[in-house]
Amino acid sequence: MKRLADIRISTLDLAPISSGGSVQQALHNSLALARHVEALGYTRFWVAEHHNMDGIASSATAVLVGYLAAGTRSIRVGAGGVMLPNHAPLVIAEQFGTLETLYPGRIDLGLGRAPGADMLTARALRRERSGSADDFPEDVAELQRYLGPRTPDQRVIAVPGSGTRVPLWLLGSSLFSAQLAGQKGLPYAFASHFAPRLMHEAIRVYRNHFKPSAVLEQPYVMLGVPLIAADTDEQAEYLATSSYQRILSLLRGESLLQKPPVASMEGLWLPHERQAVGEFLGLAMIGGPQKVRSQLELLLEQTGADELIFTGDMYDFSDRLRSYEILAELR
Repeated sequence: MKRLADIRISTLDLAPISSGGSVQQALHNSLALARHVEALGYTRFWVAEHHNMDGIASSATAVLVGYLAAGTRSIRVGAGGVMLPNHAPLVIAEQFGTLETLYPGRIDLGLGRAPGADMLTARALRRERSGSADDFPEDVAELQRYLGPRTPDQRVIAVPGSGTRVPLWLLGSSLFSAQLAGQKGLPYAFASHFAPRLMHEAIRVYRNHFKPSAVLEQPYVMLGVPLIAADTDEQAEYLATSSYQRILSLLRGESLLQKPPVASMEGLWLPHERQAVGEFLGLAMIGGPQKVRSQLELLLEQTGADELIFTGDMYDFSDRLRSYEILAELR
């Protein structure tokens, strides 16, 4: 059975914007967090593409990856992920080919098939593009061609990009990408940090469909995990109310600016909303060191995951730093 010390741990950041804070501070915090977890021995630091959300500053994902890579030394930096239907594959190949050229051996490219936005915003992003999520397998194959070695008959090339072989991951919260990742022999990251319901089935589908490839001989599963670790269980439960409030706002279509924690959520949500937030955070690791350790070891026993990538949605930046310290200390 895999234990916490046996696997890689990583960080997924959304560059969260706090109420009363600024976008600039959110971006600076993202770099400070990347440096922090790099010093703690984390494997990678990813940022995710979201649009039209006032509480998330990671929309220009490739630009932010460059900022983070320039400000760190060794940690792998990447997208977790780029929502490929929003972009022409050639553009993504050029962007991440440029990053790989500047920071060789440190760039990851995770790909998702959701828009990362509401439908109105998705249309604004795509404009004249006729593509959609249904084209995802073809878009992935096209991107692989651009990042692979140039062929004699290839008329469109990515410069930079061609021959860089930027490592690709497929991300998903359903079964579609799990099957595709398996068939292509690519590493797979499941978004259990916000959609835990299909986690076990997605892992099974991925492993059952896996075919060895030039980049991967065995299946490789990474799971997204919400983390709110503190020095005591009580402190962690208190800090978690910021995350509860943000998800509640998401469900209601309200502002996603981070709110400070509260002593109690009573009166802030209705029973059905409390249940929905609980389902959203079904895999959240909330507690002091020993409670978090027990939760994580159970997760590894149940899934056999190869890597865990953690999100930390806390209002005070110092609490986020401490949360990742506690996790590192558990290893």
